[in-house]
Amino acid sequence: MEASALKKVRCKLIAPLGLPPPSSKSFSRPSGMGKKKNYTPIHWSRYFTSREKIVVNEDGDSFQVYRRGSSGPLLVLLHGGGFSALSWSLFAECIEGLVSCQILAIDMRGHGDSKTHNDENLAAETQADDIVSVVKHVFGSDPPPIVLIGHSMGGAIAVHAAATDQLPMIAGLIVIDVVEGTAMEALASMQNFLRSRPKQFLSLEQAIEWSVRSGQIRNGESARVSMPGQLRSDVTGECATSDVPETVTTPTASSPLDATTQTSNALKHGECITEEDEDEKIESSPSPREPTFFPPAVSPKTGYHWRIDLTKTEHQWPGWFHGLSATFLAIPVAKLLLLAGIDRLDRELTVGQMQGESNSNNMLPQCGHAVHEDVPDKVAEVVATFLVRNRLTSPKEKFNW
Repeated sequence: MEASALKKVRCKLIAPLGLPPPSSKSFSRPSGMGKKKNYTPIHWSRYFTSREKIVVNEDGDSFQVYRRGSSGPLLVLLHGGGFSALSWSLFAECIEGLVSCQILAIDMRGHGDSKTHNDENLAAETQADDIVSVVKHVFGSDPPPIVLIGHSMGGAIAVHAAATDQLPMIAGLIVIDVVEGTAMEALASMQNFLRSRPKQFLSLEQAIEWSVRSGQIRNGESARVSMPGQLRSDVTGECATSDVPETVTTPTASSPLDATTQTSNALKHGECITEEDEDEKIESSPSPREPTFFPPAVSPKTGYHWRIDLTKTEHQWPGWFHGLSATFLAIPVAKLLLLAGIDRLDRELTVGQMQGESNSNNMLPQCGHAVHEDVPDKVAEVVATFLVRNRLTSPKEKFNW
């Protein structure tokens, strides 16, 4: 996208695929980035009690799911484009500590450790059917009350899945930082952003550091557990989650980027737009020049590439969001729209909010697009309050709502 066009939409731009939008501004580090950070990947078992591969048909299509909790409503967690179920790790731990609930986080088609006969078929109807199939295979015909919770692309798919009426036990719908109007407007810039990201990483530590320093994920702990789910190993061809040991020794060496950045000056790959009026809220790098990330030259059989090439699915993106606002408002269950800023609302949702058709008063402006990763405790508190107020569950002792 041309610079002038990007500047025109910047104030309303969100990343509809789950990824941060491209930036026309200088790189800003999260607070405290001047200190040495630990970028060692974290194993999924720190946040979930089990994981399973769910085979849903005779073609052998399988979906990786992560579970936590044993009673209460079922929270089905759907991630954004390019991410994985592990993006919900910290949120799952937080929410299960506040209220009685069961967690089912799903690696969606083409993402994480899920494998299908056509990983590039990300059509809204296909993905909605996937979610229905997974839930039915796990819980049969009598599941507990279901609350669908989705972020970005996953939020759109949650709406589509709820609208199919194939899950009769749906009791709630929560959509995080995706709105039809602004998502459709942002699509034109996404190819440019996807091409701007590093194509390859030498190690998981390097990928994790990039995700934090670029602003894709502003919570270092979340990046350490979720980033491996976004990558595949060039050696095994499998999702990088298999390369994360259950226990690791924290390295004492300096940043994994040091060797490739000590003579460089500008982070050009995956720069993120700071949200409107956010410049004063995030501590900028003390250096007047920007740190550079240049992926080192590595052989084709070492390192890590992105798990899915989202550029090949562009023709399906509009289908995720077209008619999303009206569909969301029409679904007759308790609903919550959680946004990273009030500028996300489009006209239809603004009218719906004024008429009491949805609750979109929950804004978390001091975080990035990956709201549930950046501030998982705050998102968990909002969701827990929603669940308790709608009598979908009961609070635990530590939750003062």
